[in-house]
Amino acid sequence: QVQLVESGGGSVQSGGSLTLSCAVNGNIPEMYYMGWFRQSPGKEREGIAAVVTDGRTTHADTVKERFTISEDRAKKMLLLQMNSLNPEDTAMYYCAAGPFYGGVYNPDLRAKRYTYWGRGTQVTVSS
Repeated sequence: QVQLVESGGGSVQSGGSLTLSCAVNGNIPEMYYMGWFRQSPGKEREGIAAVVTDGRTTHADTVKERFTISEDRAKKMLLLQMNSLNPEDTAMYYCAAGPFYGGVYNPDLRAKRYTYWGRGTQVTVSS
């Protein structure tokens, strides 16, 4: 069983920065997907950043050049550095992980790829 615990959310003014962390408890396979998603009221969950075992990443266009996903495998931590935040970034942010079952292995922003989810951490950006 894998448990994911997010931290680092909070309130920040427009233009500010935050770093989200996700602690991974339990055993995950050698090849797996990890990602960050967000959801605000009335909107669908959005995949914003993903990473795979060899370090390749992808970021959604809405956060590209502002957010950066990284992984510290030794510490079993997933990070999301968020810069130049704006009110549209206000949402609940979720960490997710999923095993690789075969096929093409690329970082993936689709929620269906992920099996395990954290409970989320709230990010609020004021103008």
